[in-house]
Amino acid sequence: MDEKLIAPCGMNCRLCIAYQFREHDINKRGFHKKYCPGCIPRGENCTHMRDACELLAKGSIRFCFECENFPCKRLKALDKRYRTKYHMSMIENLNYIKEYGMEEFLKKEHDKWLCTECGATICCHNGLCLNCNVDTLLMNKKYRWDE
Repeated sequence: MDEKLIAPCGMNCRLCIAYQFREHDINKRGFHKKYCPGCIPRGENCTHMRDACELLAKGSIRFCFECENFPCKRLKALDKRYRTKYHMSMIENLNYIKEYGMEEFLKKEHDKWLCTECGATICCHNGLCLNCNVDTLLMNKKYRWDE
């Protein structure tokens, strides 16, 4: 896990399907998804929040928890969607980073999202290891957790 891949909103970009598609160059297998190197590496601060937050848009803060309005309405809505659909919470991630630090958070994320078969990272958007289970996704391009 890499600190640069933790977005200001608490998203671990390493878990994102657009990041993993890029990492594994999955489009060569018949997909047509946009690839993404992560929010911070591409200079976007935060794809999810930047248009709703002046502090993020200007790069005034690194993480949303540095804001006096944390968690804001937009982050709460995003967090609810991710908790419901993708088995992760950006607000929990941010609170963990704030309390325990980035190094401990990265260790926890590594352990939580580790594929036990090959050691790659599981994708939060579908629950698959795209190193081991890309065939599952090829058979059902809209595959989601527990289908």
